[in-house]
Amino acid sequence: MADSTPAPATKVQDIIGTYRPTKLFKPPVAGSPSYTSIDFDDSGEFLLLSRTDDTIQLYNTKAGAYAKELKSQKYGSALARFTHHSTSILYASTKVDDGIRYLSMHDNSFIRYFRGHEARVTSLSLSPSADSFLSASLDGTVKLWDCRSANAHGEMKFNVDPWLTAYDPSATVIAIGSPTAQTVLLYDLKNYDKPPFASFDLEMTEKKFMHLGQRPAEGWTALEFSTNGKFLLVATNGPGHYVLDAFSGDLVHYLHRPSGPTSRLAPGDPLPDSSSTFTQGDACLTPDGRYVVSGNGSQTGLLVWDLFEKERGDRVLEPMAELPCQRSAAVVAYNPRFNLVASADKEVVMWLPDLDL
Repeated sequence: MADSTPAPATKVQDIIGTYRPTKLFKPPVAGSPSYTSIDFDDSGEFLLLSRTDDTIQLYNTKAGAYAKELKSQKYGSALARFTHHSTSILYASTKVDDGIRYLSMHDNSFIRYFRGHEARVTSLSLSPSADSFLSASLDGTVKLWDCRSANAHGEMKFNVDPWLTAYDPSATVIAIGSPTAQTVLLYDLKNYDKPPFASFDLEMTEKKFMHLGQRPAEGWTALEFSTNGKFLLVATNGPGHYVLDAFSGDLVHYLHRPSGPTSRLAPGDPLPDSSSTFTQGDACLTPDGRYVVSGNGSQTGLLVWDLFEKERGDRVLEPMAELPCQRSAAVVAYNPRFNLVASADKEVVMWLPDLDL
């Protein structure tokens, strides 16, 4: 593979279809564990991934190199996220308790524990503008936290499980996604204890795509606002993802994956046994808010959709590009500062645009 130095600033639209694998990090042993979450820090220099062997893996994207391993054998690890400080991270426990841990990677010591959830944590979302975050759990609650305090400063209770959370780019609106209710709720962050100011019902939308293999009321894996605030991505482990108008909730596109669904469990799916785990989602929006990059379902490589493409009557949008790779992608992230994409399943792949294409 080619040089792995992040590409200089270029318009995403000029290079989005040219990404190719440039760096492969093979598993440490045969039959190695799988990666379940992925995140870049604010600077774009570091990449963080949770893995099913109860470890968290750190990579330096500028150097195109592996950095370190953090072990969490006692409590397990999932949904690892950077705070706004590249040396500090948050992650959810998967064993012993359902707490959230705040870790300093500098000396591998815990800064704080966030306790209160009574069932599996399914989502961690960091505020774009402050050291605060949201957590959702199968105990039917969403909690609001400040990294400086061990106690939640707010709680929202739901009759159906809220699997997913997201902040809008201005950090004034929060979205709560519940596939069992087939609903996305929008709240004013300052008035989170009041009823939602918008409710997007996806029941009819999901039924519309059952003929493509979409399974209603299950399998939502990620929730994300576009940076321009126009779109809301509801990623699934099925044969497609939903892109909603972030203001009206109307379906803009159904991003169809011709190869079909993935084999990974969604955050709120029942886990068949104690060794089972879930994945945060294999789709993300690009920093310009125009494209979605996703795993290729049951196949290898990545898919790209252009959200500015003219809407069809049936709202089904086929990929504009298929990015080839011999490795599958169960988690995908687009670097916020550089034109670099990272994906992982059993192995970690870094992607750069090939300007010769």
